[in-house]
Amino acid sequence: MNCNRYILNELNKGIKMGMDSISNVSEKVQDDRFKQDLKYQYDEYNKILNEVNNELTNYDDFPKELNPMQKAAGWMGVEMGTLTDKSNSKIAEMMLQGTNMGIIEGVRLLNQNTDADKNVKNILNEFIQFQENTVEQLKKYL
Repeated sequence: MNCNRYILNELNKGIKMGMDSISNVSEKVQDDRFKQDLKYQYDEYNKILNEVNNELTNYDDFPKELNPMQKAAGWMGVEMGTLTDKSNSKIAEMMLQGTNMGIIEGVRLLNQNTDADKNVKNILNEFIQFQENTVEQLKKYL
């Protein structure tokens, strides 16, 4: 598979997992400021997702949906993780773990696909930068 298509499809998957996680935890968050921060993150993910989807059309590819098992696993992780602790700290910790996984995967994609097109690299860098900013934003809730 073309490395550009591969990167874009991996970004698509990671972004959708992040958006699903935010949707799953948002209903458990009581703090209005934290809810606003999560909404901002969701909206930013959506902006990058639109860029990914637009770029995919240049490769005659279409965005894929998460498979039902991935969605169920994400939901179950949130449910189990917040079963006994729905504090801001616990939810921020769970979100940080996922966000750090996104950073690691993004940097790995960047480092292992040096021949990717400039537009694809720019979207990937934007994703990584957003994830790094999100880590800083979430730390205040620990």
